[in-house]
Amino acid sequence: MGWIIGHEITHGFDSNGRQYTKDGVLENWWDNQTVTNFLNRSQCFVEQYGNYSIKNVNQTNNGKRTLHENIADNGGIRAAYQAFIEWKNNNTKSIELLPGLNFTSNQLFWLSGANMWCSKNLKKVEESLVLTDEHSLATARVDLSFSNHEGFALDFSCPNDSPMNPPERCRVW
Repeated sequence: MGWIIGHEITHGFDSNGRQYTKDGVLENWWDNQTVTNFLNRSQCFVEQYGNYSIKNVNQTNNGKRTLHENIADNGGIRAAYQAFIEWKNNNTKSIELLPGLNFTSNQLFWLSGANMWCSKNLKKVEESLVLTDEHSLATARVDLSFSNHEGFALDFSCPNDSPMNPPERCRVW
């Protein structure tokens, strides 16, 4: 739930939301340097998501069309993880783990987030979604937003330069 809340808040500052004032008026209220920095950082997402290969449909994601949702996904998981860590640090009760599963509370955070996008679509549905939806497919939403967060790599001890712990990550906020 934290990911979704963070996602929706981030929309206020994504490639679409950044163009509106606090009163909902369409206006360029950022200075030129802020816009330039935002566009430069956003380009990382365009390229990263545009190069993500969708296995079932033998296509790549459209990084431009999905940009505002990709920024929101990445901002949302970042906000949710930060809130989780702060809660954990301030909570004196021990966190109850799932019996029979050998996962830390941090790892369960990530598994819970991934579970939110768990889906099984027909191939033709995925082909249509890749061509028309403003959201990336679920696998890209999880794989790329998690690989862009250093916390995931740390919590799962991902080796350096592996797909989930890349040498460079995309980040706007």
